[in-house]
Amino acid sequence: MTITEQPASLIPTLPGRYYTDPAVFAQEQSRVFEDMWFCVVRSSDLPTPGSFEKVQVGRESVLVVRSRDGQLRAFLNVCRHRGAQICTEDSGTVKRAFQCPYHAWTYDLEGKLIAAPNLTKMPDIDRVEHGLVPVALREWLGYAWVCLAKEPPSFEDDVVGAVVERLGSVQVIDSYDVDSLSVGRRISYDVQANWKLIIENFMECYHCATIHPELTEVLPEFADGYAAQFFVGHGAEFGDDVKGFTVDGSEGFDRLPGVDRDQDRRYYAITVRPTVFVNLAPDHVIFHRMFPVSADRTIVQCDWLYTRDVVESGRDVSRSVELFHRVNQQDFAACERTQPAMSSRAYADGGVLVPSEHHIGAFHEWLTQRLSG
Repeated sequence: MTITEQPASLIPTLPGRYYTDPAVFAQEQSRVFEDMWFCVVRSSDLPTPGSFEKVQVGRESVLVVRSRDGQLRAFLNVCRHRGAQICTEDSGTVKRAFQCPYHAWTYDLEGKLIAAPNLTKMPDIDRVEHGLVPVALREWLGYAWVCLAKEPPSFEDDVVGAVVERLGSVQVIDSYDVDSLSVGRRISYDVQANWKLIIENFMECYHCATIHPELTEVLPEFADGYAAQFFVGHGAEFGDDVKGFTVDGSEGFDRLPGVDRDQDRRYYAITVRPTVFVNLAPDHVIFHRMFPVSADRTIVQCDWLYTRDVVESGRDVSRSVELFHRVNQQDFAACERTQPAMSSRAYADGGVLVPSEHHIGAFHEWLTQRLSG
């Protein structure tokens, strides 16, 4: 066997520079985050007209706002006059309009230019043409997804299709009625690691027996090293003595109304490229959104979603939150332990994937094709 050959059991990973090189990250911003559907906010976080959030999508600052007709809209956070940021706050509420703090150009909640100093003396200005630049927006699963591309790809193919590819049909996730659920807990994690390390970690369970004692107690099959995502349509089954998807295996809440007996006592994990994880448990849903900041830093926002009755009644969700909070902490610590080695000469040509990780190779192929396209 020559030095370049690998046993058939092993396939190569991406080279280390894909996780450290600012030039690669810049390509990802342009060809991945800004060209694909990117999940930005929970729709219920913008409850009334004028509610807004400022989010970073690739290199662009984007405003997501609830307009006067009750619809969500998205715009580039850039004044059309001299380019000042319209909003510097991360979130808030405006009464009727956004006003640039530089020269007071003012835009309504639909993005139209409605006022500016001496505007009446410039009757030739088209107030729609010189309004805020709109961004494509779709709502699904109770979240707003935006796309900065001039011609956005098919939402049904890229987003809904990713769920169908994992679960076998869209009806499976429809039964969880995710858009009707309420946020019972939200935790934001500042992870000092490349976003792809987090994706790859989530997709495999070769590490589960090593670093996830609580998870493998609840889902014993994960100790064998095969993640649920390795098999189309498969949900990992709870252990015989486990009553609920909780940190100690104790009973959770009543299963979600649409969840049937085949889905009960099972956990499903879904990756929606580029930056979303969806975790389905019988009584709640865990939804991760990633916001890559740099080649070696990623903000991850994690929502625990329950029925409105559970949240509004103030029932204790801490045991179910604690299970995946520990999983997150364990996973992110592993990613942060891996990040420094990505610049090592030992990893210049990358590492290897064992058979239970071979599906990650498809993720690597997808990425390199997007970056070279």
